[in-house]
Amino acid sequence: MKIIQKRKIWFAMAIVLSVASIVFLSVWQLKFGIDFTGGSLQELNFNANRPSVTEVQDKLSGLDLGGLIVQPVGDSGMILRFQNTGSELHKKVLDKLGANAEELRFDSIGPSIGAELKKKTFYAIVVSIIIILIYIAFAFRRVSRPVESWKYGLGSVIALAFNVLVVLGTFSVLGKFANIEINAPFIAALLTILGYTINDTIVVFDRIRENLPKSEEDFEGTINTSINQTLVRSINTSSTVILVLVAIFLFGGASIKDFTLAMAIGVFVGTWSSIFLASPLLILFQKKA
Repeated sequence: MKIIQKRKIWFAMAIVLSVASIVFLSVWQLKFGIDFTGGSLQELNFNANRPSVTEVQDKLSGLDLGGLIVQPVGDSGMILRFQNTGSELHKKVLDKLGANAEELRFDSIGPSIGAELKKKTFYAIVVSIIIILIYIAFAFRRVSRPVESWKYGLGSVIALAFNVLVVLGTFSVLGKFANIEINAPFIAALLTILGYTINDTIVVFDRIRENLPKSEEDFEGTINTSINQTLVRSINTSSTVILVLVAIFLFGGASIKDFTLAMAIGVFVGTWSSIFLASPLLILFQKKA
């Protein structure tokens, strides 16, 4: 399969997806949950006859919630999000909704903690990418021709950045049209995606390193052969992971749906980028040298 030879197509697809993601993020931005903005989240289960969203809003209109978002979950569940964080507030909500409402979960986070979490999330992602770059440059230090070892790290980091950007762009669209928020489990998923993607990329790069000394092909041909040798393994592994994530998304609880959705999107995009972006970038680096 001629993958490297069609690299202009893959580069064009990556550029289009990247630009689209940047546009979505600029126009719609991300819909941050209470983990970042501060506020309260209350998950309820109604034992019988779950009220409508309007009925819940009407019953709670007398409480000082500072804004209320009501989201039905499944057949009998409901998630309430509101700005105020009073410790007794969720008990008042239960009183207003009556004995039919059973509280499954209540989380409350102050705005200062949310701002701190935003900053630490950014630092965590940046530090992770820098460590990955250093690690790959060190691991491939004996591969100096025809591309320096640090460029393997650079190609991996570009693929990682692309992966993160597409996931964020996708969630900006989902936030706009499906009211899906960015929360702490999403950040955990994002960091997990970084690890998964780099693992997939290193598998391909390692095969390139093994083939270079003994290959009779040029650099482009060697990379293409290496990708094809690992292609089935990468696709099978990623497909298995995605199937499990889809099952968890469909049948798991509401609290992990955002995590599994982000993971599924990230694994899919990460597999694509490790095959069609990271390795072809090595050819680009060689020609620009």
